[in-house]
Amino acid sequence: MRSARHRPLLFALAVITAATALLPIVVGALVTSHKAGMAFPDWPTSDGQGMFAYPWLKSAGDKFIEHGHRLAGIVIGCVSIVFAAACFTFEPRRWVRWCGVGVLLAVIAQGLLGGGRVLADARLLAMLHGELAAIVFTFMSSVALFLSRTWNEPPELSAGSRLGALKVMAVLTPVVLMLQYVLGGLVRHLGIAVYEHVGTACLALACVVATVIAAERSGAGWLRRPAWLLGLCALTQVLLGLVGLVVKFGYAPWGYVAVERSPAQLIVLTSHTVVGMCLVMLSINLLLRVARIGWRRRAAGETLGRGRAVSAAVAPVFVPPVLEGSLR
Repeated sequence: MRSARHRPLLFALAVITAATALLPIVVGALVTSHKAGMAFPDWPTSDGQGMFAYPWLKSAGDKFIEHGHRLAGIVIGCVSIVFAAACFTFEPRRWVRWCGVGVLLAVIAQGLLGGGRVLADARLLAMLHGELAAIVFTFMSSVALFLSRTWNEPPELSAGSRLGALKVMAVLTPVVLMLQYVLGGLVRHLGIAVYEHVGTACLALACVVATVIAAERSGAGWLRRPAWLLGLCALTQVLLGLVGLVVKFGYAPWGYVAVERSPAQLIVLTSHTVVGMCLVMLSINLLLRVARIGWRRRAAGETLGRGRAVSAAVAPVFVPPVLEGSLR
């Protein structure tokens, strides 16, 4: 049986896979911001031409962005194939090997959903395509965490470290952030739930702040670092959200009129979407770290308990008769 030691090259490949996924994610968010999702009425061809036969560099506007998104999907698909094969070749843990296959299957499902959105010309499918992108990216990042050295050898916490509050917030925060991300998709794709999205943003920010405080009190750097990164990402998202409302709907007191597809609008709305995905990913990353430490603590406690039980069972066998008599 192969050892479960850390494999740096496989971990690096997992990180590259997750980073590569950002390419179609960013371009896909730009497609939505530019309303270029139906630049082509066909799929998997583009205006009747194959993916590599279409003169992409000679195209412009919506068609340039949409076909670029399709090509980016091919790139992440190829990288995912390599990653899945590497997992099955070099990773000894069966469940992690299947996670590698899961990454590939998720990318395929995402591509098929994107194609179905074009063929059906359905905004709802476009929204689901965006929501699934966040889930797939989060899953890829989680697999990278499973392959990291610190996952195999997480730091030991002091006996006084308490994770009670952090355990609660680590579960609640991803739920609220995913809800907020879905509401954002309703705003972007269907133009509804604007007030719900703004209201839930306040709840999401409160959850993130509480999570950061709980992680800081844990005293574990392995938990504090991703929590602070989550907090920084949340503050960035709030600022992008406020600016996004202005560039999308305008702001009368300042005399600002929103210009459809302006560079400012495209940049801000696209960035807001991508940072939202990163928030979901970071919150799940922290949840997995908390769960990992909790599992290690329980395992250590059970081992210690079994050791004490064995000691108590065998101790009378080794008591010298003279001591046994003196205790009577």
